[in-house]
Amino acid sequence: MPGLNKIAMFIDGANLQATAKALGFDIDYKRLLNEFHNRGALLRASYYTAVIEDEEHSTIRPLIDWLDYNGYTVVTKAAKEVFDANGNRKLKGSLHIELAVDALELAGRIDEMVLFSGDGTFGTLVDVMQRRGVQVHVVSTIATQPAMIADELRRKADRFTDLIALRTLVARC
Repeated sequence: MPGLNKIAMFIDGANLQATAKALGFDIDYKRLLNEFHNRGALLRASYYTAVIEDEEHSTIRPLIDWLDYNGYTVVTKAAKEVFDANGNRKLKGSLHIELAVDALELAGRIDEMVLFSGDGTFGTLVDVMQRRGVQVHVVSTIATQPAMIADELRRKADRFTDLIALRTLVARC
C-alpha cells in the first residue's frame, strides 16, 4: 500500500452513539467504513463498548455482532450497573485504556489515527500519537449545547471534523 495514507479508526462506541443521538441521526456503520476506506489504506476500524453480559435482549448486541462480521474489530468489556441518587440506572464500563493501548501498538504502522470521541481524557493519547509522527483526526461535535467534545481535545487534534459535516456520508437512510 505504498503512497496511500495508512489509517486506523478508533471508535468510542458510547460517545459516538450519544453524539449522533444528540445530532438527531443514527450512524450507518457500513457507510462509515466505506467512507474511510475511500480516504486511504484503512488498516483497522475498532469499536469499543461496554456490554451487560447477562442481559438477554441487549440493544447493543445486534450492533456489535454486525460490526464484528463486517470489518470492524470489536472490543467489549462487561459493564457494571450503578444507580444514581434518583434511582436511575447507569452503566459504567470505560474502554479508554484499551483504546489507547491499541492505538499506541499501531502507532508505528499508521499515518493517521481517526478518533471518534469527544472525551477530553484522550488528550494525552493525542499528544503521544503526535510525538510518534501520527496525524490525529478527531470526530465529534460542537453543534450541540453543550458541545460533545472537550475543547482541549479539539485544540490538540491535527484535524477536527464535526460529525454533523459527515451526516450525509454516514447517516442511516
